[in-house]
Amino acid sequence: MANNQLGVLNALDAAKTQWYHFTAIVIAGMGFFTDAYDLFGISLITKLLGRIYYTNENHPKPGTLPPNVAAAVNGTAFVGTLAGQLFFGWLGDKLGRKRVYGLTLMLMVVCSIASGLSFGKSPAGVITTLCFFRFWLGFGIGGDYPLSATIMSEYANKKTRGAFIAAVFAMQGFGILTGGIVALIVSASFDHAYKAPPYSVNRKDSTAPEADYIWRIILMFGAVPALLTYYWRMKMPETARYTALVARNAKQAASDMSKVLQVELEAEEEKVETASSSNSFGLFTKEFARRHGLHLLGTSVCWFLLDIAYYSNNLFQKDIFTAIGWLPKAETMNAIHEVYRVAASQSLIALCGTIPGYWFTVALIDYIGRFTIQLMGFFFMTVFMFALAIPYHHWLSNNAGFLIMYSLTFFFANFGPNATTFVVPAEIFPARLRSTCHGISAAAGKLGAIVGALGFLYAAQSTNPAETDQGYPPGIGVKNTLLVLGSINCLGIFFTLLVPESKGKSLEELTGENEEADGNDKQQASSTQTLPV
Repeated sequence: MANNQLGVLNALDAAKTQWYHFTAIVIAGMGFFTDAYDLFGISLITKLLGRIYYTNENHPKPGTLPPNVAAAVNGTAFVGTLAGQLFFGWLGDKLGRKRVYGLTLMLMVVCSIASGLSFGKSPAGVITTLCFFRFWLGFGIGGDYPLSATIMSEYANKKTRGAFIAAVFAMQGFGILTGGIVALIVSASFDHAYKAPPYSVNRKDSTAPEADYIWRIILMFGAVPALLTYYWRMKMPETARYTALVARNAKQAASDMSKVLQVELEAEEEKVETASSSNSFGLFTKEFARRHGLHLLGTSVCWFLLDIAYYSNNLFQKDIFTAIGWLPKAETMNAIHEVYRVAASQSLIALCGTIPGYWFTVALIDYIGRFTIQLMGFFFMTVFMFALAIPYHHWLSNNAGFLIMYSLTFFFANFGPNATTFVVPAEIFPARLRSTCHGISAAAGKLGAIVGALGFLYAAQSTNPAETDQGYPPGIGVKNTLLVLGSINCLGIFFTLLVPESKGKSLEELTGENEEADGNDKQQASSTQTLPV
């Protein structure tokens, strides 16, 4: 196989870490920064939306979003993301990564702004338009997953490829933190300018009319980082692996990468034809099922299970913190100050658990491997979920201990499967199907996020009907919900066994795309654990 490897791909695999690597990380990473800001930012404002549009002043507690409305506000962006992952994943393999890369970003910019401009005076009007624009925002975000991962994978060298892809994904942590910081700044400014009494003191005046601007500003700010990187996305050349192995244009691939690597590279048209003719099976073929079927099942199911736990925890931190008494009861605060307290708690979790976990993965993924990190992450997420759930009533009087344990679940999610489920699908599938397969895996994850977001919404309600939020039936309680999430994480350990290790191997070595069509195929298929070729 080595004799048949394209020179341009050899040059990429062997390239030392250069400025263009960091440029690609920033360009792709800012998309993920925006993705996280937009997806998780909604959790900062749902309590405020409930206060503004659904408060009944005859009720002793301030308003909350009704169950169907809360499900729609939390879930529509995920449904759009799932659709976008499938569509843009497929389109990235058909038209090329670069040609559709800018489209996803502009969709995110336009819909972030439009979400903040949701119109109408009635609750139904505002929520309907908000959900409409958040669906299309999610559609654009969905495209960013397979395209960013695939582009970074195909640009990287084989020695540090895992760290580069993980660094792109790690920008999510900064997006979550920035969402909290923006909400802190905006809510503190409004709370200072428009002082309002707590709900228990004055129900009508506890929600200042100006509070309606807060959630709009927070959502619209998501357009800023995406807009700043649009120009640089358009300047990136198509990846050499797509150009050579899918578009079959070795001359263009050599020309593009000569500029990037600043070395002279030779076009090798005959090798492109050999590689293309020996690997032409499609996604819905027996050959794909034989070579990659179990791997696609493993990447998809692991992502699905991870996102059930990860997104339910992220989106409903505020409910958990209220349940254990870390956040004051809603009626003891005014609407704007409640936004400030929710943002402060979520920023603290991001700072203590989420961000460090991402960067531990970046630092160690090319040393200890994807498989080990994912297995370890699922294991410790299971341990800490059970450690929170089993002595749950103990933590009610020990908020600091709960916060530490809860932060550790996020740490091992991000120094674990939340990062590796993003990295591995960008490495183990052939170039002509890489974006599609990553999109399928990511869409399975978003299906898990939808299950987690909607399921936790109902499940975490108190078992006592008198203590549930307005309009909600009794649930199984936070303790039992954490037990369920721990069990789901445990399942992830077993499905990780289907996911191959890709550390230290070139993409073509993993997929066999440059091997000659000879009798060595079956012998190699039986002797390699990573990927049958």
